[in-house]
Amino acid sequence: MPIRIKSEEQIRLMRAANKVVADTHKLLESLVKPGITTGELDAIAEDNIRKAGAYPSFLGYGNPPFPASTCISVNEEVIHGIPGLRTLKEGDIVSIDIGACLNGYHGDSARTHPVGAVSQEKKRLIDVTRNCFFAALEHVKAGHHLNEIGAAIEDLATAAGFSVVRDFVGHGVGRDLHEEPQIVHYRVPSRGPKLVPGMTLAVEPMINAGTWGIKVLQDNWTVVTRDGKCSAHYENTILVTDGAPEILTMY
Repeated sequence: MPIRIKSEEQIRLMRAANKVVADTHKLLESLVKPGITTGELDAIAEDNIRKAGAYPSFLGYGNPPFPASTCISVNEEVIHGIPGLRTLKEGDIVSIDIGACLNGYHGDSARTHPVGAVSQEKKRLIDVTRNCFFAALEHVKAGHHLNEIGAAIEDLATAAGFSVVRDFVGHGVGRDLHEEPQIVHYRVPSRGPKLVPGMTLAVEPMINAGTWGIKVLQDNWTVVTRDGKCSAHYENTILVTDGAPEILTMY
């Protein structure tokens, strides 16, 4: 599949879809606290997405079909956690990944939040993961190459004593939730394609407190760290422009 370059009209539609995602993240962030269940957060997210005239991109996606509207992953869960009866507890960290489709275009973004007071190491993991994204953002510019994104992420994560998940990647996003190019979050020898204005990319470092190894649970969705240590996730949809990149999912 070729890399899709967005027209001005398509970019307008992308901004609208990603605003739904950003608004939903802002709402859920205010509700993350001990005692709420992941299923309750998911229901609130779906309601907010549908009230905006959009639909949840993740619901029914894949094979087997994903059974919820958001991915909510707690502590050692890296990504694709299935919301349900699990109650958030003081000291947990929770990653919330939200996708929404509006007028045929998708937005995609993830954040990791502390639940109440967390340990300094968990807070550092969240902060470093966010910083990895912004280190990568310096290279999401016309004329740069794709491999610079992953190199910036790995350099910062490893310097902090953490590791980068290698089995899952970022991606283009637009009419399809997952488009070309795939975006690895670690250093690779190939330069990859040159970035040009009109690309819309989901850059999403997933950083583990321990080793980068992961495994998928029997539900065929939930990804956990192989060593049981915590993981954090930070993602935005980004528009490549002639100048500074535009983060479409900030709030």
